[in-house]
Amino acid sequence: MPNRFTHIFTAGPDDIDIMGHVNNAVWVQWMEAVATAHWMQDAAPDHVERYVWVVTRHEIDYRGNIAQGQSVTAETFIPEGPVGARFDRRIDFRNDAGKVIVSARSTWAMLDKETLRLTRVSGEIAAAFAPEGGWPG
Repeated sequence: MPNRFTHIFTAGPDDIDIMGHVNNAVWVQWMEAVATAHWMQDAAPDHVERYVWVVTRHEIDYRGNIAQGQSVTAETFIPEGPVGARFDRRIDFRNDAGKVIVSARSTWAMLDKETLRLTRVSGEIAAAFAPEGGWPG
């Protein structure tokens, strides 16, 4: 089972679009917030100090939505090991009934904070996010 991180988001008035539900841009902000929180919680402090992550791709499936005052539980994990400087990350948002209403797969690239150059994700960094026993393959 991958190392998972969860966070609850509640839709506020500024999150709602003309359709009366959470705007697509807000879902992306929440995706970035939960991914960053996962990194901050599970990465070694010296890695947090030295590296930063940037998104290179988001793929999002919308199957539902929530309105102002409603909450979702975001769950994120890294489904496979890194490839060079990149990790793919899954993020699922579940409503109060436990149904996944928004599901995303994002690709994140790690940069050295000082040089802003892509940096290979080391085994030590990856280990903090791997399932027990590591990734298959």
